[in-house]
Amino acid sequence: MHNRWIFDGHIAGIGTSSGLRAVVGMWQSSPFGSFADVMVQHPSGHRLLLAPTQAIAEFISATYRFDDVQVVDVRAVLADRALRVDAGPLAIRAATGRRTLLGSALRVLPHRLAVHPRWLGAVSPLASLVAPGARTFGTAGSGRLEYYGVSDLHHVRSAVVSWDGADAGALAQVLPPVTFGFSSVPPRPSIARVRTTVVEGQDPVRR
Repeated sequence: MHNRWIFDGHIAGIGTSSGLRAVVGMWQSSPFGSFADVMVQHPSGHRLLLAPTQAIAEFISATYRFDDVQVVDVRAVLADRALRVDAGPLAIRAATGRRTLLGSALRVLPHRLAVHPRWLGAVSPLASLVAPGARTFGTAGSGRLEYYGVSDLHHVRSAVVSWDGADAGALAQVLPPVTFGFSSVPPRPSIARVRTTVVEGQDPVRR
């Protein structure tokens, strides 16, 4: 018997000219209810998790790798082609753009197939060819397996990012790739509609 956790929502990947990179998770449905979290990697490589509760912080930090974890008020709103994030020292104000070619292709797939672990395990070797640095299946921390099922993708066309009140620089590619886990986000800043499935144990999800 394997524990399985499913998170439905969006992931935004934002890069800045200063080298600060942020991955924002906005989960409309999860075992913890609706919440948002942010993974930040500084130009030095230091990896920080900003999570809204201790329980969420413990689960995420057991699945991914961080150098520091902070429990702070995390607010993220994605609506009307705009993203607003306030999470402790981090603030993001971003505007979303058109759907990507990959996003259009993904929307053709039936949703159940696009997010099914068996499919994601099969196509993972191709994912990094389409979106460098990104993978759909891999091993996570604590003996867990993880599947990323993306069903839509939009560019981020502009963003203002600040850290501790200081401007983090202009919107830039998410480079070098973030190193929280086995997968990064696409180099070009974007927002993905995603289902993340985390499985405890070394066997793939069968259902």
